[in-house]
Amino acid sequence: MFSVVSKQTGFKTRPLRMLLLFTLVFTLLTGIHSLAAESKKTEILWDTYGVPHIYSQNAKELFHAFGWAQMQSHGNLILRLYGQARGQAAEYWGEDYLESDQWVQTLGVPDRARQWYKMQTPTFRRYLDAFADGINAYVKEHGELIDDEVETVLPVSAVDVLAHLQRVLHFTFVVNPDHIEDISEEPDSASAASGQKMGSNGWAIAPSRSASGNAMLLANPHLLWSDLFLWYEAQLTAPGIDAYGASLVGIPVLSIAFNDYQGWTHTVNTHDGWDAYELTLANEGYQFDGKVRAFETEERTLKVRQADGTLRQEPLIVRRSVHGPIVTQKDGKAIALRVVGLDQPGALEEWWDMARAKNLGEFEAALKRLQIPMFTVIYADRDGHILHLFNGQVPVRTQGDFESWSRIIPGDTSATLWTKLHPYRDLPRVLDPASGWLQNANDPPWTTTFPPAINADNYPPYMAPQGFMSFRAQRSARMLAEDERISFEEMVEYKHSTRMELADRLLDDLIAAARQEGGELARRAADVLSDWDRQADADSRGAVLFAFWEQAVDSSTLFAVPWNENSPFSTPNGLADPPSAVAALEAAATKVEADYGALDVPWGEVFRLRVGDADLPANGGADDLGIFRALWFVPSEDKQFEAIGGESYVAAIEFSNPVRAMALTSYGNATQPGALNKGEQLQLFANKQLRPVWRSRQEIEENLAGRKVF
Repeated sequence: MFSVVSKQTGFKTRPLRMLLLFTLVFTLLTGIHSLAAESKKTEILWDTYGVPHIYSQNAKELFHAFGWAQMQSHGNLILRLYGQARGQAAEYWGEDYLESDQWVQTLGVPDRARQWYKMQTPTFRRYLDAFADGINAYVKEHGELIDDEVETVLPVSAVDVLAHLQRVLHFTFVVNPDHIEDISEEPDSASAASGQKMGSNGWAIAPSRSASGNAMLLANPHLLWSDLFLWYEAQLTAPGIDAYGASLVGIPVLSIAFNDYQGWTHTVNTHDGWDAYELTLANEGYQFDGKVRAFETEERTLKVRQADGTLRQEPLIVRRSVHGPIVTQKDGKAIALRVVGLDQPGALEEWWDMARAKNLGEFEAALKRLQIPMFTVIYADRDGHILHLFNGQVPVRTQGDFESWSRIIPGDTSATLWTKLHPYRDLPRVLDPASGWLQNANDPPWTTTFPPAINADNYPPYMAPQGFMSFRAQRSARMLAEDERISFEEMVEYKHSTRMELADRLLDDLIAAARQEGGELARRAADVLSDWDRQADADSRGAVLFAFWEQAVDSSTLFAVPWNENSPFSTPNGLADPPSAVAALEAAATKVEADYGALDVPWGEVFRLRVGDADLPANGGADDLGIFRALWFVPSEDKQFEAIGGESYVAAIEFSNPVRAMALTSYGNATQPGALNKGEQLQLFANKQLRPVWRSRQEIEENLAGRKVF
């Protein structure tokens, strides 16, 4: 041991070793204190794809951070959506929003949202408050990044969150104004059931069909690439939850998700959760069970912002019958709307508990609440279970089939007025089918697997439609049925399939008819179609011609053999009227050659992916063509077609240990100006690629683009 001597006094000071030991102990203690303090903080780690990974020591702070994160990525959009859900958008932004306000206020969304808030469990109510507080806190810190015109909505509250949920779930997905406008005496059951521009694919593969022996899940919703339909990808981690998935913008929980144990996806199902009742008006009331009943009437005043900033008052008279509010009236008749689930406010908490479940029992315990008004559930887990549930709040009806209830319903009798919903045990459900696979592509539950595992005869005829299976659904089921051992890589490859099932049914007949009965143009078209690969890839030559032909023919009389449930993968097929088909081919060929200079123009030159400044060749196409990789296009001024929806969020998951997953959000994970990852994933989409999902802290830190600590 040696000592240090003071130069001033000559006395020996404390031994250096003791000083060093004290310093070391102090450093360790303060370091431990610092780590402990850090572990109690809530963090948002943004990866390079703009996905927030949120870590918190409790659920309340997790919800707060999730609200904050959504604002950073979609702040302007969220405030605009919440303003619409209040039914005050015309007051904020003018005449263009008046019809939206009339719809929302007529259906009682704002008032019901206040009721729903009171009906939440105390714990979950605090979580919703925290989510709203996170939104407000973001604007307080970064108000300069939010457009002035949407700041008028602030502050937001949990009631706004619930109003937005209600507008999205019940009054967009279950029913929306277009449904009311389009309903007729003879609706097409398939289109009426599936909604407009809403779709999805979902797969669950059991260990018996998996190359690795692990269950696998494919999540693949199809929605518009704008407005309230946008998906927001995130990871939520706190005690009791470590879930990765996506929610619709402005929704405070994940609605498609997976964790280390299980996962699920939703598809838009053939669910009828609403009815339009025709009322006969009499003496300022309506006829019901042989008597005249008075409407319940309420007078409201909507405010409409004018160009000069002043507010015009617009009267709104809301009338309600025993069926529901009156949504339209003409020719002495009124239409009243009845919608399921308006007294069941627990969808968000149900999704929250689904994401926290660690096994099938816990997952189904959440599902059995039946708070989510619609959507098929496709599920898989680490134990090897796969599940299909035709989830939804289905009215108990005394008569009729699905098609009859898709029409306008007589409202003059209580015989047609449903008041109860089917319990969970009544819904079509299959667990661990012998086939080893489940699929849904917006087809009825009867075709979820083959051989069939759900018998439609065991359910009321109004539960879901019968007698059809779309070409996209057939392509979906065919890929699963024809591969007895599917690897993770093959599942991803199948997910990107652009093969046209319709072409496989008709192309040989069309080519033969064109060569036999057509003129010179038809024969040249036949040569192009003969060389075509039957795909809608960017470089596919012949796909444009076939798609234009499909638009030119009468689909109602196209097939010689109709769909048959005993031959689900080979019917319908054959041309019913070859001469008409050839005439349509010549018309399509004339247009393609005139507009694009060649009959064999590549698909990607005509069909484009345009998000922000990006303009890329597309691959994928319309459901009617039987393409699993669905895209919806609208014409642009340059005679090209732009994708406006379809493939949106994708997740491919294998329940190995650890879980293996890849994902993509086609249009990127943000819309806010200056936000991270606005559309950067579109190039991957164009390349038919997914990206890795980073879930471990180490992976996220290695791909870190930003950090927020609360």
